[in-house]
Amino acid sequence: MSDHLRAHDAALERLRGLHPIKIDLSLDRITRLLDALRRPQDRLPPTIHVAGTNGKGSTAAFIRAIGEAAGLRVHVLTSPHLVRFVERIRLSGSLITEEHLPDILARVEAANAGQSITFFEIVTAAAFLAFAETPADLLVLEVGLGGRFDATNVIARPAVSVICPVDYDHKEFLGEDLAGIAGEKAGIIKRGRPVISARQAEAAEAVVERQALALGAPLSRMGVEFDAWPERGRLIFQHPAGLMDLPAPALIGAHQIDNAGLAIAHVSP
Repeated sequence: MSDHLRAHDAALERLRGLHPIKIDLSLDRITRLLDALRRPQDRLPPTIHVAGTNGKGSTAAFIRAIGEAAGLRVHVLTSPHLVRFVERIRLSGSLITEEHLPDILARVEAANAGQSITFFEIVTAAAFLAFAETPADLLVLEVGLGGRFDATNVIARPAVSVICPVDYDHKEFLGEDLAGIAGEKAGIIKRGRPVISARQAEAAEAVVERQALALGAPLSRMGVEFDAWPERGRLIFQHPAGLMDLPAPALIGAHQIDNAGLAIAHVSP
């Protein structure tokens, strides 16, 4: 089929009509649907939850590459896609197939029973169901928008929460105050679970620190507990145990040093 949505085109278009509002931040609908699916989010491998404004996709890609280089089977949920919808869901190292996706979507649609739900929520539920039924060692989960009320924020105990650089985005949904936006992103931080934060503007950093402290979540900050910088065409990563001299990231741009450093921090001592 030439259409980039291929066999699941009709299902996806039908699902887009279940909720007239493209973005409607809430956890009520996704929680209801996941309960109907017998809570697949409770049967996922260790999860690295990635929020922020800038660099989420690159950081998630670096984390996946690190995991796969270590021999791990890695699930990934990311958005949006570049060419084909199946790019959003990676199962144990491979994109979900054009045959598997329609089956998963049909099962989720049946469980939803025609009730109001956003497109992103039903896709997230479908991804969680596929992840729960496919063995893997790690899940890299990228937030869609915000964090606190994002459909992905139903993971009770992530292995690590990662906060990429926070900036002004989606002001109509998250507000125009940087501290308020940071509060939404920091909503993925869970009690007692480790948090890794990128370099942040002062207002955003204060919010992340306050949220981590309130929840007893151990916080590691780039530029404080760890750091990364380019040197002679290499990436130098500094952490409490010492320095690591690594190849520079293949992705282009000086900012990718920070993104790679953020990804490396989740596995450093």
